[in-house]
Amino acid sequence: MPPGNAAFTWLDWAVLGAYLAGITAFGLWIARRIRTSRGYFLGDRNFPWWVMIGQAFGTGTHAENPVAQTGAVFDRGFATIWYQWKNMLITPFYWLMAPWYRRSERTTIGEIVEDRFGRGMAFAYTLFAMLYFVCNQGAMLKGAGKVISVATGGQLVSPNGCVAAMVGTFVLYSFFGGLAAAAYTDFVQGFLIIALSFMLIPSGLAAVGGVEGVRASLPADFFELYNQASGIDLFTIAMLTLNGLVGITAQPHILAMNAAGRTERAGRVGQTYGNMIKRLCTIGWALTGLIVAALVIRTGVSLGDNENAFGYACLHLLGPGFTGLMVACVLAANMSTCSNFMVNSGALFTRNVYVRFIRPGAGDRECLLVGRLSGLGMTMLGVLFALSVDQVLDAFLFNETIPAFLGITVMGGILWRRANRYGAYAATATALGVYYALNAHASGALNLVYKWTPEPFGWAMLAGAAAFVLASLATRPESAERTAAFFDAMRRSSDAAPGAPKPLAADRGQDLVLLDVTGWFSRARWRGFFRRYREDLAGFVLAWGAVLLLIALAWGLLQIR
Repeated sequence: MPPGNAAFTWLDWAVLGAYLAGITAFGLWIARRIRTSRGYFLGDRNFPWWVMIGQAFGTGTHAENPVAQTGAVFDRGFATIWYQWKNMLITPFYWLMAPWYRRSERTTIGEIVEDRFGRGMAFAYTLFAMLYFVCNQGAMLKGAGKVISVATGGQLVSPNGCVAAMVGTFVLYSFFGGLAAAAYTDFVQGFLIIALSFMLIPSGLAAVGGVEGVRASLPADFFELYNQASGIDLFTIAMLTLNGLVGITAQPHILAMNAAGRTERAGRVGQTYGNMIKRLCTIGWALTGLIVAALVIRTGVSLGDNENAFGYACLHLLGPGFTGLMVACVLAANMSTCSNFMVNSGALFTRNVYVRFIRPGAGDRECLLVGRLSGLGMTMLGVLFALSVDQVLDAFLFNETIPAFLGITVMGGILWRRANRYGAYAATATALGVYYALNAHASGALNLVYKWTPEPFGWAMLAGAAAFVLASLATRPESAERTAAFFDAMRRSSDAAPGAPKPLAADRGQDLVLLDVTGWFSRARWRGFFRRYREDLAGFVLAWGAVLLLIALAWGLLQIR
């Protein structure tokens, strides 16, 4: 039987308070070095590879992830892991795409869009990106709120009360410390997130009679890595993978994840293997979902909301002090991600709205202040969104889906030279229109957030890609100068010393294999192929090895009897 903690004890509160005070103090200590907008928005592009791993893992691991994944497995079985693993099969591509952002030498994705398609499309992207930050922060805040509310017994504070309480903590060091504070706190918190992602499993197994007890309590299809009973079939996995591959390129914070390192390789390693660590932790959340499902059946308890499963496990499977530590780490991971988003949303507004349209001659100190204040303002809008969110999984998939429609433009602009602004407008409008039209028809109502299903998403992506190609071919191309400048930057290594000429990446084995895919039909692309692309090819193969190991690990754990 589970320990059955009746409440969040004084020891839990002491652990939680000490952790929050310590991480806030650490963030403010890092903040003392921030003096410029470049330092605030991108950490002066000087993070080592290990900080980049911590940043990618911490920023990519939000409070709603264990909440949503544990709840989904609790409800429908282990195969729902593919909702979180939707990016598993495209993680090796992070290695290939990471240099795009550093070579752009820009601060925001909006500036990259402007370089490729002009000011109008950049402004449209900026509006989307600000909405993305607001909605994503809202989903993360509500996810943490659900965990903390249930883990404290459900009587001390509501999920919405948790949302309001936690904002004041991360805003403090975010406002002053910028990306550096977010990245270094991410690294510290990462170790605890890894440990605590698996902490519930030993006590959970003991409470239900081990693996045999879990299997005896649940249907056999709950232990399959893939099945249709969970709602995750091969078509759904394919659509989730497409969602992740295209959508990641347009997520507004992705530039900071890849471009803030000291070298291109630091960005590649950080983005690829920081996310691999998250895939590993997802296995822990999924196993916890199975354990809670068995525990609830054995005890006859009704959770009401399946997304209460993770918080329920924290309360009933951890002893005094450990529950507080778990809550602290969920909260800290959430705060560090919100911190990163706060900084990136401030950069987006400052660079793509304030400097571009309001004060083109703004000095650096003014940009720093505007970045801090605008980031704070959008965080407050995220709080309002959090108060309206019910199901975290639906909000999570919505936040991951909308970027895919903009990703047609971002990815397409890099892969295809002939792409132009008219194709970008057509792709975005068509994909969004088809997506909402199909969902509205199926549900009979027009909503902002729909439950994710693969068919409307697949048709929307197909229609958007077709509109992108047809509109680009039917209208005049971008200026030759604009296109040449954009692709010339992508062909040159960004690892050169400051002020020195940027060498051709091919001379260093750092040419980008995905760049201008249509160029693969030329003989020049294949001359010295392995020598020119050795960084891409070696890293890509190693990353696939890591993917196969993680999938084999999950499959092997499900075979244990």
